[in-house]
Amino acid sequence: MENQTLYEKPVTWKHILKFAVPTIAMTVFMSFYTMVDGLFVSNLIGTNALSAINLTAPVIQVVTAVSTMLATGGSAVIMKKMGEQKVSEAREDFTFLILVNAAVGFVMCALGYLAMGPVFAGMNLSAEVAGYCVEYLSRYLLFTVPILLMNNFTLYMIASEKATLSLVCSVTGGVLNMVLDYVFIGVLDMGIGGAAVATGMGYSVTAVVGLGVFSRKTSLLHFRKPVPRVKVLVNAASNGCSEMATALVTGIITMMFNWTMLRYVGENGVAAVTIIMYVLMFVSSLYTGYSYGVAPMISYYHGEENHGKLKTLIRISLKVIACISVLSLAASFALTKPLVSVFARPDNPVYDLAVTGNRICAIALIFIGFNIFASGMFTALSNGVVSAVLAFSRSFVFMLITMLVLPLFLGVSGIWLATPAAELMALVLSAGMFWKHRKTYGYL
Repeated sequence: MENQTLYEKPVTWKHILKFAVPTIAMTVFMSFYTMVDGLFVSNLIGTNALSAINLTAPVIQVVTAVSTMLATGGSAVIMKKMGEQKVSEAREDFTFLILVNAAVGFVMCALGYLAMGPVFAGMNLSAEVAGYCVEYLSRYLLFTVPILLMNNFTLYMIASEKATLSLVCSVTGGVLNMVLDYVFIGVLDMGIGGAAVATGMGYSVTAVVGLGVFSRKTSLLHFRKPVPRVKVLVNAASNGCSEMATALVTGIITMMFNWTMLRYVGENGVAAVTIIMYVLMFVSSLYTGYSYGVAPMISYYHGEENHGKLKTLIRISLKVIACISVLSLAASFALTKPLVSVFARPDNPVYDLAVTGNRICAIALIFIGFNIFASGMFTALSNGVVSAVLAFSRSFVFMLITMLVLPLFLGVSGIWLATPAAELMALVLSAGMFWKHRKTYGYL
């Protein structure tokens, strides 16, 4: 009994939290990477530089999209094989997918440099903001491969029952990022490029540790001679396509937010959007962390066709998501002004825009968690199609509709309401899919 893995033990709150708490903490710290950059940049350089970080986000999301797809989809495929007791095959596939990700990193880095100029040239930005964009992104792209490896190793550490180590790596990387932000920007005067280098070096911690961990045969998953199975690559891509779609369309929607704000308010509006996105990103990281934590369990129980454990896991998960939703909504309303004041002083025109926007956008927090979990659950169940439909509808279709329609009638308030309205529409779709497939997978 002592040699049992957590997958083989009963599904209890304690065992679920052993997976989920470290991953929640890990994703929260990972969300700090960008927030810390924003904090130092806005206070040491200015809100125009803060706008630039948001304006570069779509390019970064596109660069990392394929890796996100292979990491999440690959984890589901590999842990399903582990549940089926195909251990050697799972390890061969793991090594193969890591090598594919590294190759993707080099390609996406090159494409990022090629796309950078045309993207920013078409935004009609001021010379100052455009310069900040190019400086930040050109430094960030240097770390593309380590960042993609970090995305993969984070999930595979969780799957290998090393969630605590993944958390330690994230915390270490986050602290390193903060220290280097201060050194590079505040002491060495490297400007916004220093913020990008600090972020890249912080991300690299998990990549370096992961290479060491998965080189040891004592790890549940470890490197062995890869076998390039095309079917595995296709399955990983199809299972993770929802996560790639989310990354891609998030980039597109971020561009739309920026363009709409530039039209209605100007560059101050982009800075306000950036601050609000930090708040949404922080809370979303709680849900994403939980979903990442329980995903290997869902895949494993699905692989061994253990419907009893799957039902218990899903039931507890919905209760956890509901609790986080209520608490995060209350906290966001209560802490709006202190949060905004960290990035912009009350005498800055960005401050009032961000305070008003955050109070409206915060309504979305009650819906986001269920939508993130539903998409993640279907990915873990190896149903990439349903997961993709949910993610694409939520992140693109519904956001596109609300972003185009609401500002026409409500102006700037319509921009802020777009996210809550889109998330509510997505919740209805998620609930429908959840109910439709309940008998297929036996989770209810």
